[in-house]
Amino acid sequence: MNKPRSEMIAETRAKLIAAARRAFGTVGFAESSMDDFTAEAGLTRGALYHHFGDKKGLLQAVIREIDAEMTARLNKVSSEAPTRWQGFVDECVAYIRMALEPEIQRIMFRDGPSVLGDISQWQMTEGCIAALAGSLDRLKADGEVIDIDTEAAARLINGASSHAALWIANSDDPQETSHKAVEGFRVLLDGLRTAKD
Repeated sequence: MNKPRSEMIAETRAKLIAAARRAFGTVGFAESSMDDFTAEAGLTRGALYHHFGDKKGLLQAVIREIDAEMTARLNKVSSEAPTRWQGFVDECVAYIRMALEPEIQRIMFRDGPSVLGDISQWQMTEGCIAALAGSLDRLKADGEVIDIDTEAAARLINGASSHAALWIANSDDPQETSHKAVEGFRVLLDGLRTAKD
C-alpha cells in the first residue's frame, strides 16, 4: 500500500534535516556539502531545493528543530524546580549552559548567527520573549518580582541570555566563560526580585 503524499513529504523533510543536522553539527555549515547530505538521505539535490529552497533554508529548518528540543528541555527544567522563581532562574541558566553542548554551540550560536544574522531578529525569538514575559507576569502576580514592564524585562533577559550563549560559544575557554556568564546572569536576575532569600 502506498503512503499518503503528506507522509512521504514529512519523511523526505525529516531525512534531509537529520542528514544536514549531522553535517552541520560535525563539520559546520560552511564545510558541509549539499551533495553529501542529499546522498546520505538517499535523495536528490532537487528534493532539497523543493523543500527548503537552499542550504540556508535547510539550516533554518535544523535550527527550528534544535530550538524546539531546547524549549522542551527548558520547560522540563522549570517544571522540576521547587518554586516558580527558582524554575525561572533555572530555565534561564540552563539555556546559557546549553551553549557548552557541541552541536548547539556550533549550529545555534556560531553558524546560525554567521549565516542567518542577528539572533535577536530570528523568527522564533518573539516566541521566546512572549514565554519569558508570561513567566514574568505570573511572578509579578505572585509578588516575586518588582513592578516592571514585563515585555521590556523579557526582551532584556532574552538579549542577555542570547549574548551570554554567543560569548560562551565563541570563547577560547567556554567552560570558564560559562561560569562567569552564569554567575553574572544570576546577579542580574536577582535584581528583579522583591523578596530576597
